Amino acid sequence: MNYVLVHSPLLGPASWAPVAALLDAAVPALHEMPPSGQAIVERVVASAGEGPVILVAHSNAGYFMPAVVGAMPRRVAACVFVDASLPARTGPTTGIVAPGVLDRLRDRVVDGLLPPWTTWWPGADFAELVPDPLIRRAVEAEQPRIPLWYYEQRLPVPAGWDAVPCGYLRFSAHYAPAAAQAEDRGWLVEHLPGQHLHQLVDPRAVADRLIAMGTALSGRS
Repeated sequence: MNYVLVHSPLLGPASWAPVAALLDAAVPALHEMPPSGQAIVERVVASAGEGPVILVAHSNAGYFMPAVVGAMPRRVAACVFVDASLPARTGPTTGIVAPGVLDRLRDRVVDGLLPPWTTWWPGADFAELVPDPLIRRAVEAEQPRIPLWYYEQRLPVPAGWDAVPCGYLRFSAHYAPAAAQAEDRGWLVEHLPGQHLHQLVDPRAVADRLIAMGTALSGRS
């Protein structure tokens, strides 16, 4: 089975690198391109190898999964959302962030671009998310400065996209509401306690859980 690990457009492939090495997974690089829905979908689709695919999306990457599923030329055996935002079930996904958050982000824009994501938080907070300094520096070095319009996009949701078996792996308390919504949709939902970037803290546990969920979900397709 081919795993494709999709990172948040606010970060880069380093945010999945330790897990990707354990799964021999593809990690399409989204950090060096305009973060438009179409461009992201094309890059993810192009990264998939031969045979059935298990898509794994972290954080904001969850919003793009319906369009990726709809565009994938090979069978998507499962789709796993990891501490991720949930797309709409039907109709376009709007409001990647709440209006109040968008207003605060607008105040941070310089020359049309937002500062790197980790600078939005005090240094100690990010160090808590990623305690290993070498990994932390690698993640920080890849961060793009994204345009504000990234958050204003209307992302397509092809009808029936979630006929693909879907699962949700929650790390942090912040994504408990999203996990509850996934459960309401009838998805396989599991909890691996940790912070938002737990895949960088305990990659073996995350990889093992993804294998188990991928196996269980692909058996439903």
